[in-house]
Amino acid sequence: MSCELTGGRLKPCKDAVGGIRKIHFVDFGTLGTVSVVDDEVTDIGGTFSYHTYDVKGNSSLETNIQTSLENGTTFFEQVVNLTLHKLTKEDNKEMKLIAFGRPHVFVETFDGKLLLVGREHGAEVTGGTAVTGTARGDLQGYTLTLTAYEITMPNFVSGATSDDPFAGMSSATASESTQRTV
Repeated sequence: MSCELTGGRLKPCKDAVGGIRKIHFVDFGTLGTVSVVDDEVTDIGGTFSYHTYDVKGNSSLETNIQTSLENGTTFFEQVVNLTLHKLTKEDNKEMKLIAFGRPHVFVETFDGKLLLVGREHGAEVTGGTAVTGTARGDLQGYTLTLTAYEITMPNFVSGATSDDPFAGMSSATASESTQRTV
């Protein structure tokens, strides 16, 4: 089988912005049928709740291309690194539930894009901390690393807006859980 390239790429404009604005967690298996056209999620057919976390600084999505020349295989390691400020007893419970589960993770970037991590297999917590810090200016809060192993890079989600990450999903019945002020 030949894997032929389909196009090139010009140097893009310098209008990209790094970082993550929000993360939306959805319990694994509740998305229903996920329609993907040209590597973009165009519709979701499930009924689900999503849980939004505002994140600041030091949070990122990285995709590592993993190839075995010996075995002729390639997959994509999707890694979400989160920093969440402030320790609370409520968040301790939620961090435990996230660690015990394997949620689908929707990553909202600062430039308004939404990407789906763990579409087929969910994302596993592979590390993290709950830290008080040492000095007064140190982080008091949580760090989490979630890792998904998929056959594609994280898929962009069509029609997402900052007010409604699932606005473009006409078949989805999505409801946001109540957010707490910490």
